[in-house]
Amino acid sequence: MRNLRQALPPAGRSAVPTGDAARVRNGTRFKLFPQPSFLKAFARPITVTLSPPAGSVRSGPRDGRMYVVEPIAKRWPYGVVQGPHGSPFLYLPPWDGPSHGRAQPSAAGHFDHLQPGTRAFEAAHVYACVRWVLDVWERYLGRTVKWHFRRDYNALEMSLLDGLDNAAAGYGFLEVGAGAPAPGELLPFSLNFDVIAHETGHLIVYAEVGVPSPGAEDGEYFGFHESAADLAALISAAHFEPVIDDLFEGTRGNLYALNELNRIAELSQTTQIRLASNAVRLSEFGAGWTDEHDLSLPLTGAFFDILVDIFHGLLVERRLIGPALAALADRVPRIPAEQHRVQAGFDKAYSVEPAGFREAFAHARDVTGRYIAEAWRRLNRDFLTYAQVAAAIMAVDRELFGGRYRRIIGVNFRWREIGEVRVGPRLASGSMQSHLRSVRTVLPEDQDALPRLSYRERFLLARDWVRVARGSRSLR
Repeated sequence: MRNLRQALPPAGRSAVPTGDAARVRNGTRFKLFPQPSFLKAFARPITVTLSPPAGSVRSGPRDGRMYVVEPIAKRWPYGVVQGPHGSPFLYLPPWDGPSHGRAQPSAAGHFDHLQPGTRAFEAAHVYACVRWVLDVWERYLGRTVKWHFRRDYNALEMSLLDGLDNAAAGYGFLEVGAGAPAPGELLPFSLNFDVIAHETGHLIVYAEVGVPSPGAEDGEYFGFHESAADLAALISAAHFEPVIDDLFEGTRGNLYALNELNRIAELSQTTQIRLASNAVRLSEFGAGWTDEHDLSLPLTGAFFDILVDIFHGLLVERRLIGPALAALADRVPRIPAEQHRVQAGFDKAYSVEPAGFREAFAHARDVTGRYIAEAWRRLNRDFLTYAQVAAAIMAVDRELFGGRYRRIIGVNFRWREIGEVRVGPRLASGSMQSHLRSVRTVLPEDQDALPRLSYRERFLLARDWVRVARGSRSLR
């Protein structure tokens, strides 16, 4: 199997989170792939400047809110795991066993000297992805995100975990493994911005909305959480100038065409986990649901449509396209046969004033991001529904923006049947895993529901730990 950690190209252009240039003028530089490196347009990392002042990020990378570790001989990912005799027990940070060497900053306090293809680069890349997402969303929120695990941990532990074929975030941790974008290849999720941004989105929403009380986990909360994480990743990626470049090079502003913006968590040149642009309605889940990722699609689709409609409205206001083209583009998701006419219209209009299109998109992106962030603080974690999410967005529009986008918001939520259809029960035939009460995201108090380990199991676990500790000393 070919490991794509190796032989990656040198860095390309540089960037800061759009709109944050002043705040990060004296920040810390990293190299980062804004989209997976197997995509031709993103084969080279760019240099990004993040908000922590140069010199404040220590080896690891590590700061006061998060740190990266690459464990050696870590037996399980965090969560509920099985002991030597099969009894479940809760396994949470911190990892205090042996680890590979930490990524070191330069004398000036930056990390952009680290080269792709090294472990140190992967560690720095994970840190940079999480920090980029925080920089974007803390600007929309207008405050620092306070981790939902802060009562027990001051900082988020981010692990590069060999052998894990997944990525997950939970109570005090974010762990990334590796996946196969194509047969015979292995790409670490540590180098996939969308995957890390999605997991960071979960942590932000846990911090802002919270984890439902036991027994109050309404099914729509599961879909909401997945949708929110996808939207956090989408909006964060849309702050990279190279992503915007690629977006408009491929679409000329026709955002309903398949593009890097609406392909979430790409796994190969032609495969992605989900599409933000979709035609899924809530009635498809009226009889019940089996997977929260599928359940998230109507809500994610509604927000993507709102973003695009705001973008189209701004283009019309600024006389960059005509009302007829905007109306035709809005019908394309329902009438795909019109796509060629829409694309021809956007090709012609974009060629006249491309800078105007980019400015309108940045405005629409920021409006959508601000609405989402403001809505989060208005939501109640218990028995949350999509209708409540829609009502919160309408309240933000009314209270902060005078109802400017009331029609756009209402039309798109109604078309998705949000507020009109309630989701059915979770069906037993589906996977019982979820990001809420899964083995990866349990809370410390959930230990009370687990059986106590026997003395023999505790002895065997302690013996294994001694072996790991001895191995650590032999590696020094």
